[in-house]
Amino acid sequence: QMQLVESGGGSVQAGGSLRLSCAASSSSDSMGWFRQAAGKERVVVAAINTDGTTKYVDSVKGRFTISRNNAKRMDLEMNSLKPEDTAIYYCAADFNFQKLWNGYPLYWGQGTQVTVSS
Repeated sequence: QMQLVESGGGSVQAGGSLRLSCAASSSSDSMGWFRQAAGKERVVVAAINTDGTTKYVDSVKGRFTISRNNAKRMDLEMNSLKPEDTAIYYCAADFNFQKLWNGYPLYWGQGTQVTVSS
């Protein structure tokens, strides 16, 4: 059973930046970030494969950057943050990129809160 631990959440003013990190207990082919705002469903934000392939949801393109230092570590650099980015951010992992992107990863982290004030 893979364990995923997020870190780096916090509070920031609009226009600011935060960096989230996810540490995995073992390696996987695909990792990604999801977020869930209050009263809304959890949705994918960005994903990355071990070959470096990345994918972003339109609302964060140009502002967020996903990266992997190795097979067990993933980061999300978030710039130009907006109040609508406020959510709990979850790390996820799977061995199938499309399955992860579609919202059905095998493994989930516990989540970290990101709050952006206007």
